[in-house]
Amino acid sequence: MNAAPHRTGTSHRIVIVGGGAGGLELATLLGNTLGRRGQAEVTLIEKTRTHVWKPKLHEIASGSMDMSAHEVGYLAQSHWHHFRYRVGEMVGLDRERREVLVAPYLDDEGQQVTPQRVFAYDTLVMAVGSQSNDFGTPGVREHAMKLESHADARRFHARMVNACIRAHAQTTPLRPEQLHVAIIGAGATGVELAAELHRTTREVVAFGLDRVDADKDIKVTVIEAAPRVLPALPPRLSQATEDLLRQLGVEVCTNAKVAAVESGGVRLADGRLLPAELVVWAAGVKAPDFLKNIAGLETNRINQLVVKPTLQSSRDDNIFALGDCAACAWPQANQGQGGFVPPRAQAAHQQATHMVKQIRRRLAGKPLLDYRYRDFGSLVSLGEFSTVGNMMGGLIGGSLMVEGLFARLMYLSLYKMHELALHGFPKVALDTLARLIVRRTEPHVKLH
Repeated sequence: MNAAPHRTGTSHRIVIVGGGAGGLELATLLGNTLGRRGQAEVTLIEKTRTHVWKPKLHEIASGSMDMSAHEVGYLAQSHWHHFRYRVGEMVGLDRERREVLVAPYLDDEGQQVTPQRVFAYDTLVMAVGSQSNDFGTPGVREHAMKLESHADARRFHARMVNACIRAHAQTTPLRPEQLHVAIIGAGATGVELAAELHRTTREVVAFGLDRVDADKDIKVTVIEAAPRVLPALPPRLSQATEDLLRQLGVEVCTNAKVAAVESGGVRLADGRLLPAELVVWAAGVKAPDFLKNIAGLETNRINQLVVKPTLQSSRDDNIFALGDCAACAWPQANQGQGGFVPPRAQAAHQQATHMVKQIRRRLAGKPLLDYRYRDFGSLVSLGEFSTVGNMMGGLIGGSLMVEGLFARLMYLSLYKMHELALHGFPKVALDTLARLIVRRTEPHVKLH
């Protein structure tokens, strides 16, 4: 049955696991409506303290964005928007008792902050996002960094700045791998990071590190197993992007399969070693590993929860999934041959909005509605140099390719939509103005 059972004497318990783009938007929207009116108890379980929109991680990593100006504190957000935030990582699920098991939360020093806890639910929404898929490639865990969280992005940026300072201070010649960055994966994240790094590394060096020659010493390489960069976009846009990257001095290696990541660089399947001091793995995507063995729920080969068109899990109508962790059918994909909703921020945003309607209908005992993904295309930002993409692909039966200022404005609007869902227009307008003012009085790249 689609309708949730009624519980006498208490409000409906909604538990959302994961505070990414979809999960936090959903918790905020439900809190502002059902939570504020006392019609439901909305609880968000998230293992971190603050939220940053995931498509912004490459900007934090490169240093072109100050995270403190964009991060959202879960505790404050929950207080202002009438839902509960509980810190911790989900590690288990009892479907019969309808309980979520959350592991103890430890601080950076290993001290326990919260004990192991159990949260009961009437409706459970899984929104735990995705992570990089290294496909078991040797050396990735030991020698490569990933951009899965803002902590990862900050760690990469600190290492990048330290590498520049180290090279400036040393009296011996640079080693072959020094100041070389290898980015494995030429999807949106890899391409965007490469373009941002070209600018920000030069700005870091310009602040007094005069013994480093940016054009001669700093090198960024993008490695892609497919025949072209941005394989999900039309070939013309892929070629335009590759041409721009090469103009910036970024080395592009396509048709290059990675065999291993070593301490001094990336070993390709053909035996070549690409020297690199910093290696970023940005290839492949999968849902978190814990999902594939959780309470008998159906998952696919990349750990995504298989869901019905209503976004309910295939084996339990009380459990929903949205965003990157959901395998949601998209019949209109691939010229009508069918496929799955892609792991994009716009999909998480649409599904969060749809879930608000679903839960209202569920509480009212009404039949649930099928979710239909509306494809607005893809956009890739190359920093201050350009933005490319295809717009409205699934809505007009084809692709409208856009570049330049218009594409840049559309890219920025995606983030503004996310901010509006979290904060409303007045706060977003004031925050945007404040950021513009601060940007005129501080360095355009983070130096620490």
